[in-house]
Amino acid sequence: MDNAPVMLCAGEALTDMIDQGNDTWAARVGGSTWNVARALAGLGEKTAFAGAISQDRFGDALWAASEEVGLDLRLLQRVPRSPLLAIVEKSEPPHYFFIGDDSADLHFDPSQNPAGWTDALAWAHFGGISLARQPLASTLVALAQKLKAQGVSISYDPNYRNLMDERYTPTLAAMASIAEVIKVSDDDLRGLFPGLGVDEAFARLRAMNPAALFLLTRGGQGASLFRGEERVHAMAPKVAVVDTVGAGDASIAGLLHSLSRQPARSLQSHLHAALAAGSAACLQAGATPPTPAAMHQLFELLEGEVS
Repeated sequence: MDNAPVMLCAGEALTDMIDQGNDTWAARVGGSTWNVARALAGLGEKTAFAGAISQDRFGDALWAASEEVGLDLRLLQRVPRSPLLAIVEKSEPPHYFFIGDDSADLHFDPSQNPAGWTDALAWAHFGGISLARQPLASTLVALAQKLKAQGVSISYDPNYRNLMDERYTPTLAAMASIAEVIKVSDDDLRGLFPGLGVDEAFARLRAMNPAALFLLTRGGQGASLFRGEERVHAMAPKVAVVDTVGAGDASIAGLLHSLSRQPARSLQSHLHAALAAGSAACLQAGATPPTPAAMHQLFELLEGEVS
């Protein structure tokens, strides 16, 4: 495969139907793993998104937005099924539920990918609700395990949603066990490990793969990176927040971008890259990829604070 991708994000691309009040809804392109893919492409990484979308106007919008940011579209499949919709009701944090019992995303077929698509692959990112929706979840776990066996580094962000009940636990354990990088928020931990405090829940997750690099975000309390016994912490840079949609997805993209381009950086600098990307995403409305210029400026600001 000519000009094969270096980065892969596999999972769901969907349409957020956002409650505007007064029985008015706004449709916005989205999806956790797709947001990460767009953020990586926007930061200059050769990135492909692997998934399936519908052939209607919702799929058209996802295709156009993918094309606009320069994603490799050769692994994006279009199937004659209904779109996956995320209904985002007004609350803080927002309340989600999903419509798509037999929607396009569930029909992604890796066997249809072009020959040689893994030739240059260095990183593959998985997560989101795609890993809680069968039969797609089993397909993606098998794909992640296959890529891991081929030497591809795996990144994983569970990105908890309420459909991740006890049936999700084997998937959580399987994905955590093979991931080089795991990103999780304090809210994710509360959902994934009900009844446990954040610290105990995080210890349970780390026990699934003690060797992994963990990015833990805590909203206004900042974020930390953990590798073995080493831990670094930082606060996000102060920015004029438009909204926080997609900030978590941008942060994992920023971390992967840093690990890929500057692997010898200190753990603190990798964390600064993640925070800079997440904060840069907050400067624009919706799940808009952070610009390289904004990320670089915020990264330099954070680096200057500790120099």
